Amino acid sequence: MDDTGGLGDLDAGTALVAAVGALTPGDFDASWLRRLPPRRLLAADSWVRSLLLGCVPVAWATGTLHPVLYVVLLAGSSVLHAWGSAGKYALLARMLPPEQRLAANALASSTSSASVVIGPALAGFLATVVSPAWIIGLDAVSFAILAAQVGRLGSMAEETATAEPIGTGRSAAGLHMVRRQPELLGILALTWFFNFLYGPVEVALPLHVTDDLHSGASLLGLYWTLFGVGAVLGALTVGTLRRLPLWPVTLGIVVGWGLALVPFGPGVPTSVSVSCFALGGLIYGPFTALSLTLFQGRTPAPWLTTVLTARSAALLTAAPTGTTLGGPLATAIGPRQVLAASGVATITLALVAAAIRARGKSRALARPVARATREAGSRPGG
Repeated sequence: MDDTGGLGDLDAGTALVAAVGALTPGDFDASWLRRLPPRRLLAADSWVRSLLLGCVPVAWATGTLHPVLYVVLLAGSSVLHAWGSAGKYALLARMLPPEQRLAANALASSTSSASVVIGPALAGFLATVVSPAWIIGLDAVSFAILAAQVGRLGSMAEETATAEPIGTGRSAAGLHMVRRQPELLGILALTWFFNFLYGPVEVALPLHVTDDLHSGASLLGLYWTLFGVGAVLGALTVGTLRRLPLWPVTLGIVVGWGLALVPFGPGVPTSVSVSCFALGGLIYGPFTALSLTLFQGRTPAPWLTTVLTARSAALLTAAPTGTTLGGPLATAIGPRQVLAASGVATITLALVAAAIRARGKSRALARPVARATREAGSRPGG
């Protein structure tokens, strides 16, 4: 569900390539990417996507487009996806003061959700007029426009190159940094499992529509359209959450999404399940902006691009991994039960995360008291 891959942005194959592109170790180290300013990272990702996606209509027009070539071009276009995503949000963090980051992150995530609603409908219309290869060509043009627009930011976003963090000889340095900060690790773990538990939904919902409801594409489209509209509206209202503590709100969103899936289990009327799914989108909407704001606020500035890249790379594996489990689970227990089980597991995830966080805060508060007690006992006459 995260902008790094939850809403169908990348399939499992391209997601794997993007993750490898971010975490390539050893002799193929990409430390030079960490030294690029965020603006150039975003532009580089956009130009790579534009170039390789643009090869699709060219190959089709010349009669050389083979399925293997098509897959290679799609996978190659994603190789810098994690770096580009990190560059986008690091750029926002550099250009805006902390109090404005949440709103900016919300706007960025809402545009991603809006593309889920508008993009497929527009592509479906265009496919009746021109070849799908030319539609991919239009996608390539859009990335070229993005790259050009980012380049025009110029000195407003340009800073000295990101400092190379000490002891980062591998591209996975961001993950080492995350592991050293429990709060960052907690945010990443929560988001990864949240997206992982969403994965089976992408498989179970279509099966639920066809097998349980005996309906077709129009109803499935209604589910996803209302979810997307809800996600856009939810993201745009994130400003109302700005004064609330981010961690409790984030955990509340996880619980809310789980509760929206539970009614699928008892077999409620279709109108009720459609409403619940739309409400789930509305509840989920602010999640990406909130989790990214937590990362931006807890990460030292020289590490921001590296850590956000590691975050993107890790999350790219979450939803596809969950999706691979969706098919076998739907066969074993039925798609309706998979949807409900995903909801129950998501609620459990939030409760476990809340308990771990409460325990960690209790330990942190207990340390000064224990230290003061030891010091008092060590004094003469203590």
